[in-house]
Amino acid sequence: MLAVRKAEDRGLGRTSWLDSRHTFSFANYYDPDEIGFSDLLVINDDRVTPRGGFGTHPHQDMEIFSYVLDGALEHRDSMGVAYVSYPGDIQMMSAGSGVFHSEFNASDNEMLRFLQIWIIPDRKGATPRYHQMSFPKEKRRGQFLLVISPDGEPDTLPVYQDVKVYAGLFDGGEETVFELCPDRYAYVHVARGRVNLNGKALKEGDGVRIRKETQLKFDQGEGAEILLFDLRPREVPDFR
Repeated sequence: MLAVRKAEDRGLGRTSWLDSRHTFSFANYYDPDEIGFSDLLVINDDRVTPRGGFGTHPHQDMEIFSYVLDGALEHRDSMGVAYVSYPGDIQMMSAGSGVFHSEFNASDNEMLRFLQIWIIPDRKGATPRYHQMSFPKEKRRGQFLLVISPDGEPDTLPVYQDVKVYAGLFDGGEETVFELCPDRYAYVHVARGRVNLNGKALKEGDGVRIRKETQLKFDQGEGAEILLFDLRPREVPDFR
């Protein structure tokens, strides 16, 4: 079963330097029907003006990753990490017992666009950690590349949860079939472009809750950039 969450139905958050679209309830946007899916809590599509950004603030017991689409994202945290990420880069931070961080547009003249994604961890009070990795376009072209895994598989970023995240690029005649275990859920987010999923036409910003499916066919892509989450079969995040 595929349940589509249309891009235009997302919440909005705007400041002088930020234009954000919220797939799930976040900050001042609340929808009781959209409080996450499985262990996936937040998908924010953030557009940040030059030198704008999120000042230093705390997090605890949350898996937070940033997927850069355009521009340059500058990360600094209380672990001593200072890093600038570019399109194709992913930052993964396990807040664990507590960490302070900031996220800024590193450019003086170009917009930054990135996805900020939160996942509920499977443990509390872990030692905070940060990882960053680049995933070249050619490895994502016409297929789904595993980029985040709970077991720290080679060439992936680690996460404290039973979730796997894949990234793919599809255009023209490129197509693939993703095999999903029948006892798993999945979520698809179209970061940009257009694509068909099992015959359903999706556009930039659309998301899809997926239950009781074993095959996901992606085709007819038009500059599509997609994230696919392989998730535990549960409806909403557990905050206990």
